Amino acid sequence: MSLRTRPAPTTGAAPAASRRRPRIPRGAWLIAPSVIFMVLLLGWPTAQGILQAFGTGHGFTLDFLVQMVQDPYFWPAVRNTLGLIVVLIPLQFVFAVGMALLLRSSPRLHKVHFFVWAIPLALSDLAAGLVWLAILDDRGYLNSALALLGMHGPSWLAYDNPAGLFGAVLVAELWRATSLVLVIVVAGLQGIPKDYDEAAQVFGATFWRRLWHVTLPLLRPSLQVALILRTILALQTFAVAQALTGQNFPLLVGETYRWYTGLQDPNVAACLALVVLAVSLLTSIFYLRALRDKSKGGLR
Repeated sequence: MSLRTRPAPTTGAAPAASRRRPRIPRGAWLIAPSVIFMVLLLGWPTAQGILQAFGTGHGFTLDFLVQMVQDPYFWPAVRNTLGLIVVLIPLQFVFAVGMALLLRSSPRLHKVHFFVWAIPLALSDLAAGLVWLAILDDRGYLNSALALLGMHGPSWLAYDNPAGLFGAVLVAELWRATSLVLVIVVAGLQGIPKDYDEAAQVFGATFWRRLWHVTLPLLRPSLQVALILRTILALQTFAVAQALTGQNFPLLVGETYRWYTGLQDPNVAACLALVVLAVSLLTSIFYLRALRDKSKGGLR
């Protein structure tokens, strides 16, 4: 009689081979480099800025924030920056949409028109400021032209002329940065079929009704992107105002530069940078909520 060996009794634990470790989704591997890059590019500097603004070698403090708020240039800088945004952004979009609609009608030499309007996009902020400084200076081109006509031009950039300083920075930024909005709007218009506008025209809709009820709603994604970009860039206006007005027209980014380089205080400069960051985030969230397509859901 042959003896058969009994199999070894099984224990409660599952065999190691049958255990399966949780698999990481392939999508996570694909987005991991982007996440790491964004953390290193944005997260780490932001964390360092917060630590520099509210931290010392001995712990947490609000002294730098109080010092920033009590600075005599801080509130004028806030007022000038917000005033520039409130006036500049609507004007830029009115001009950009108007020029884009004109280009859409394919006038004669429309490609040349687009090239000419996009020239300021190739200039740096400082170069644009120097161009307008040559125009608006006391002995600049504008006052020289007025002198030829027998008129005495005012001091556009005088320190005691706040309206002139605001207008100079406004005109320079309007000339320099409207081309960015124009390029975005033109790209958005190219994605809108002309059939919609022609159908509304057949039903008797006027130009303004077609613009308000057909063109602008279809342009919402492009306008949303342009609004966010231009508002953030308008908050960062510095070189144009510095070239035209110096310290006579303070802005938030200019104050950040003054505290960091002139006063050698990086802690207060970090507080100012966080103010610009916070305003940029709040305005971006507002635009995303205000211009979202409610029929498709979106950010709530």
